[in-house]
Amino acid sequence: MIAFMAQRIGYNGEGVEKMAQDQKKKKNLKTIREWCKGCGICVAFCPVKVLELEDEKVKVLDYDKCTRCGLCELRCPDLAIYLEEDQNE
Repeated sequence: MIAFMAQRIGYNGEGVEKMAQDQKKKKNLKTIREWCKGCGICVAFCPVKVLELEDEKVKVLDYDKCTRCGLCELRCPDLAIYLEEDQNE
């Protein structure tokens, strides 16, 4: 049924990748090390595993691999990691 609806509206799947790329351009991942208590929740929920704990604080391993999905921001109880709108856009 979903395939039928996608075909009916002319959706071919190409828009998802473009949306992800547009999202990456608009937001930057930021951390506030002083606020991080080292619980590791953000690390556990990161679907692409770009976060780790170093000295009991969150660290971003590779900003380019981050998909900017926002799960880390959503789950962080200390508000120590967040996505910030790019001021240049």
